Amino acid sequence: MRIKLYTWCFVLVLVLAGCSLDESSSTVTENNSPESVQELVDPRDESSAETETEIENLEDTEHEYKRTEVPLVRVIDGDTIKVKINNKEENIRFLLIDTPETNHPKMDGPQPFGPEAKKFLEEFMEGGKVEIELDVSERDHYGRILAHVYVNGLSAQEELLERGLARVAYIFPPNTRYVDSYQVIQKKAQAQGIGIWSVENYAQEDGFFPEYVEDPEIKAPAEEKPVSDSCTIKGNISSSGEKIYHVETGAYYDRTIPEACFNTEEEAKKAGYRKSMR
Repeated sequence: MRIKLYTWCFVLVLVLAGCSLDESSSTVTENNSPESVQELVDPRDESSAETETEIENLEDTEHEYKRTEVPLVRVIDGDTIKVKINNKEENIRFLLIDTPETNHPKMDGPQPFGPEAKKFLEEFMEGGKVEIELDVSERDHYGRILAHVYVNGLSAQEELLERGLARVAYIFPPNTRYVDSYQVIQKKAQAQGIGIWSVENYAQEDGFFPEYVEDPEIKAPAEEKPVSDSCTIKGNISSSGEKIYHVETGAYYDRTIPEACFNTEEEAKKAGYRKSMR
């Protein structure tokens, strides 16, 4: 009788243990579901926060070029603005474009289409989210920051070129990231004859020439006699200080009055000149 009682007790213990094991197993399975794991992670947990930061940093590195938002102080002219960076005011010079001057110390008054370029930029940037994107070289010899500028995600350079208020210029490697796309936009504006391209010969590769606006009857300069008979490479310095050299097969060679002569392109490059784009 006692043996049977012990046997039943033993069987009962086994049954209860099995039920407990099933419940425990079921609980583990439920807690391992993705939803439960997500709910159990404390958003304030330091290790979780570190992981999220690492992911964000990884995502940032996937973007080829970084843009930084900056507060706009004011528009200086069509291709220069003043912003605040680290509580310090900095001038930003737009890369790869040039707009007519509005207030240059060496010039008597603004150049044609200079005020229009400045006014458009002021309206374009007003109240917008301004971002800058640096290239390789960060500053010019005036200490200004060189950058591609965006307003609410739109390129300021492209908007100015599209309206014929700027020309592609100052193409100095290695800061040539968007020069090809800028030149495509410029060609469309030239074909439409708008803005600076509405007056023949006003916007040229080496700068702006107001005399063609003041007197449209002026013709492009005829071929000038070279400084010397051996001037096979003509060096010219534009009104903005840019050094450009022209070869005999170039579009501007005949009309260029050389300020320096070179026998080879290598000599011109060593003297700080770049080759004309045409």
